[in-house]
Amino acid sequence: MNARVRGIYATALTEALLDAGHEVVDASAPIRRRFDAEFETAPPDARVSTTADRQGVGAHGDPDTVGALRALLTDVGLDALAWADPTPPGTVLDGTVTETLGGGGVVRLRVGDERGGGDDATAEGYLPYGSVEDRIETGDPVRVQVRESAAPWTDRRPELDGSLRAGGGLVALEPGSGTRVDVRNDEAARELSGMLDLLGLEPPEGWRAVWKPPAVDAGTEELRAELDRAVAAAEGLGDAVDTAGGAGVLDDSDLVREVPLARPNAGVWVWFGRESRFALDDRRRKATATMPGHHRVKAGSADASAGVDLAEALCEPDADAAFPFGVVADAFGPAEGDALRLEHGKPDGRLITLGEATVTAVGADGSVTVEREMTGGGTYDGLDVPREAGDVAETSLKEGRWWYPTTYRGRDGAVRGTYVNVCTPVEVFPDAARYVDLHVDVMKHTDGTVERVDDDELRDAEAAGEVPEPLAEKARTVASALENAL
Repeated sequence: MNARVRGIYATALTEALLDAGHEVVDASAPIRRRFDAEFETAPPDARVSTTADRQGVGAHGDPDTVGALRALLTDVGLDALAWADPTPPGTVLDGTVTETLGGGGVVRLRVGDERGGGDDATAEGYLPYGSVEDRIETGDPVRVQVRESAAPWTDRRPELDGSLRAGGGLVALEPGSGTRVDVRNDEAARELSGMLDLLGLEPPEGWRAVWKPPAVDAGTEELRAELDRAVAAAEGLGDAVDTAGGAGVLDDSDLVREVPLARPNAGVWVWFGRESRFALDDRRRKATATMPGHHRVKAGSADASAGVDLAEALCEPDADAAFPFGVVADAFGPAEGDALRLEHGKPDGRLITLGEATVTAVGADGSVTVEREMTGGGTYDGLDVPREAGDVAETSLKEGRWWYPTTYRGRDGAVRGTYVNVCTPVEVFPDAARYVDLHVDVMKHTDGTVERVDDDELRDAEAAGEVPEPLAEKARTVASALENAL
């Protein structure tokens, strides 16, 4: 198989792919400099791209290739977690508009059994008003194509379009006439714009060719073959959509299908935890100078990412040095008095923000203490203690630790209980602490009783494939150690 790789993990993943005997195509200039390898300019079987929040990657393309990439990516580290993408780009889905916003509508999509949820499985998407000819209103049945998907832990929805596109390696077809060239080289653009006449080919009526950047270095026969494939895909997709009642806003809700009309690509989202990021550092170090915590720092913020590049360009990093948490925190945060979000990942891919806390202490060893003032009402989860206005929750975080405690205190300072969350190794970024909750937790009540809870939820998540067996065993080991220590 071959893959195109982009983003902050590109060097490490290129090394992993080449080491496994796979090919990397359309490599960037830095990758070409760092590796003693030949990189073809060819359509990839799949594309691997870093997510916008730099927390992981998405891989999309040929289903078999995506399956192989999923195995390779999750093998990076114990805390690398993967979720199938129910809405990979190019998928044609039916759905119902559930809400209209300022610039478009929210669509409840019928995604079928991609996540094992049966034919009635659904996902949300966003349909801009300008992407469909008709006005859309709540309750409208629609048939749309996914333009851009979204990782499950982000607050974005997949972006949809009411028109169709096909192909996409060297050339894609989209509604329109003429030819469009997506390359910056004017001379190459002029040459490609006349390529259809040279090849003696013509897109189906109502479609136009869009030449992609890799087409610049492709041979004539390769371009012809890619265009033939794109034409066949466009004709097949157009026929299927016409037979099913068209695209965009549908005339009748009876036309809505419970499974995708077309799914030319598969997709997977992979979130890297702290251990995985450091394992990727080791991979990257085989190709180029890499500071300890390279990917951990880059994942924190765009400014931090630029700082890493500068540091590695100016000096040779010591591979055996400890991760300089204090230096990173001093430069980019968090600092005492800052607001820090507690971003609580779930094994099913969702991310829940537990709220913002105020940083009260930061240590060079990676320890960060935060406090939240609680509102009244209800009880503390698991502790069965009433939550009263003015209570304070003090959370003690430590970079790299597989657990963290939160101690609840009343106005008078009296301890109302301690809840210890077992999770993937904590990462304290400039504006948020991140981890994935591993379900099992340990509590200490005010009378000194220690209680372990939610082992059943961990078993269920393991059985569902959300928590791999080695990670589940690690969580149980950590919970047992906490029981004994408390």
